[in-house]
Amino acid sequence: MTRTEKEAIVAELSTSFAEQGAVIVCDYKGMTVEALEGVRALARENDVNVRVVKNTLAGIALKNANCEELELLDNNIFIWGEDQIATCKVADKSAIANKGNFSIKTGVIESKVADLATIEAMAKLPGREELLGMLLNVWNGPARAITIGLQALATKKEEEA
Repeated sequence: MTRTEKEAIVAELSTSFAEQGAVIVCDYKGMTVEALEGVRALARENDVNVRVVKNTLAGIALKNANCEELELLDNNIFIWGEDQIATCKVADKSAIANKGNFSIKTGVIESKVADLATIEAMAKLPGREELLGMLLNVWNGPARAITIGLQALATKKEEEA
C-alpha cells in the first residue's frame, strides 16, 4: 500500500469516525469468510459500517477525529455508526453468533473510551423504533381509556332505554 493510499484511508476514516456516535473495536481472529459476511449483512441492515483497518491507520484516524486514544493490538475489525445503540447491538449480536471467533475488545462512544461492560449494557437498551413504539403507546393510553369509557357509557344507556 502506497503512502497516498494510506493517507486517503486515514482521511476517509477520520471524517467517518468524527461524524459517528460509536466506534467499536472487535477481534475477528479465526472467523470464516461466510461469518464475516454475516456480520457485514447485519451491519448493512442497521446502517452501520464494518471494516478491517490496519491498527496504525485506525489509530491516526481516531486521533484526527478527536477521540480518546485506544490501545490497538492484534487483528481488529471496526464497527461504527451514527446510532450508538444500533452499533453496540450489531457488535453484541455478532459476538453472540460467532462465539470463540469474534469478541468485543473496546470502543469509543461520543469520543470517549468505552469498556466491554458499557458496550454490552448499551446493546441491551431498546432501539429507536422500540422507544418510539413505547412513546406512542403512552400517548395513546389516555385516548384509549376515554374511548373505552364512552363505549361503556353508550352500552349502558342502550340497555336502560
